[in-house]
Amino acid sequence: MDHLRLFRTDLGPAGAPALLLVHGWGGDGREWSPHAEALAGRFRVVVPDLRGHGRSPVPDEGNTPVAMADDLAALIDSLGTGPVVAVGHSMGGQVVNLLAVRHPAHVRSVVALDPAHGAHGAEVEGIPARLAAYREHGARAAAEFVAAAFAPGARPGLRIGHVRAMLGTPDHVIAQAYAGMYTDRGAVGVRPHSEAYLRLRTRPALTVWTSEEAAIWERGTLHVPGSRVEHWPDSGHYLHEEHVDRTVGLIEDWAKAATA
Repeated sequence: MDHLRLFRTDLGPAGAPALLLVHGWGGDGREWSPHAEALAGRFRVVVPDLRGHGRSPVPDEGNTPVAMADDLAALIDSLGTGPVVAVGHSMGGQVVNLLAVRHPAHVRSVVALDPAHGAHGAEVEGIPARLAAYREHGARAAAEFVAAAFAPGARPGLRIGHVRAMLGTPDHVIAQAYAGMYTDRGAVGVRPHSEAYLRLRTRPALTVWTSEEAAIWERGTLHVPGSRVEHWPDSGHYLHEEHVDRTVGLIEDWAKAATA
């Protein structure tokens, strides 16, 4: 599969240690705007739109996390940043972990925020029906998920901003990306498959979960020295936007240690 030339912004000193900030399913790089501005004084901050999303090209097929990870490896090569601290939210969290497994020389370490892996129980049982809805109704069905994904105290406008971004994502991309996360051959979103691929990760990782159960589970998968898992209670799925300053501090402290 050919790699796509992704739309991206590139802020900060060219020779500084590089951060790659990766959005999730049905979003785009704009969700990282406040974080990128805050971090660009010390780091080179690259914010792409993944294939099929935002302002990047939209292929008819292959809009999957694996292809997205391979696109990011090609982007890192083209920019000449050297290995990056790869930060991803939700599907982006799965993508940056796949990047670290498939292209370890491109990744210094990983930060995954409420990543799209480790699904189990009722969530797994509901995957076939959700995929069928996404294949039939596309972004309209996915927008219902987004609307319910925020904590009650989320700032005004955040919910509608993500609903609009999801509705603007092509229907076939929504369905292909979801299948790529959970049901395609080799998908890593369901817990047993997640555990197998996390064992292949050789780079230190920081994962932040809004679910205490998920945090406890992932702590049991850690094997690379320096890795850790945090739990942020009382946060919605878009925790990085609900808690911008806290997220900036987390990334900055982690990246300083990773690039020291």
